[in-house]
Amino acid sequence: MKKHWGKTLEAPLCVLLGNLILAFTVVAFVSPKGIIMGGATGIGLTISHYLPINLSMVIFIINGIFFIFGAVILGKKFALMTIVSSITYPIFLALIQRIPRIDELTDSYFLATIYGGVLLGVGIGLIVRVGSSTGGTDGLALIFNKFTHVSVAMLLYVIDFSVLLLQVIFSDTEQILYGILTLVLCTLVLNRVTLLGKSQIQLFVISPKYEEIRKSLLKKIDVGVTMVAIESGFDKKEMKGVLCVINNRKLYAINELIREIDPQAFVTISRINEVRGRGFSLERVKSENRE
Repeated sequence: MKKHWGKTLEAPLCVLLGNLILAFTVVAFVSPKGIIMGGATGIGLTISHYLPINLSMVIFIINGIFFIFGAVILGKKFALMTIVSSITYPIFLALIQRIPRIDELTDSYFLATIYGGVLLGVGIGLIVRVGSSTGGTDGLALIFNKFTHVSVAMLLYVIDFSVLLLQVIFSDTEQILYGILTLVLCTLVLNRVTLLGKSQIQLFVISPKYEEIRKSLLKKIDVGVTMVAIESGFDKKEMKGVLCVINNRKLYAINELIREIDPQAFVTISRINEVRGRGFSLERVKSENRE
């Protein structure tokens, strides 16, 4: 029951937390230093530069327009996916703007860029991770994709680049350079957050003594293994490879065990970002009669 509730609450909590982080970052670091941005926030920064309108109100209107068009053209699925972000993000912006001296956390453009890029990546990553959307230009890209069949990623790049160009007109060279650095940091962190999980190590062992290695891993190290049918390239001999996913602490012991059994075993070791299924995200089932 607890796991069920946890899964149910995970998506809305991630979306709310992600939008809260985004709003805080824009108010505390991006907007005060005039760092250029893409998306609906970038459009809002451009409009608020020329017109004396509150940033949160501008973004609320922009998100509302994109949301209506998206809901009409793309349907209910899009509406459900973006409605939370479209409403909560501007609200969080308005609330955080009321915090005294929130825009005076740092006088350094460099620190604002570093914190801005990292926190933007975390915020967007939390939202994207649970299959939701930040609203705004995401919806515009999906609309164009429906009619042009150009990839959403490419359309987002084009739209964001166009938004950046709008801000270049009234931004100085440093603001532009810092804006580019912010986007790079945001992208790097975003990719990390969306793949965030229990980092594990995957081993693939090729050895004529695969059966002995299999039994030793099961009994002595107590790890799950998968046997993969393979054929040697030189003599075309049919054999089996031993595949297993382990945590970092067991790597040394397994390496030593394999060396004892077959010092010439071919072993590949790679790091994987996330593991799901029996033994990891699901409870492991142990058998007393394993061979």
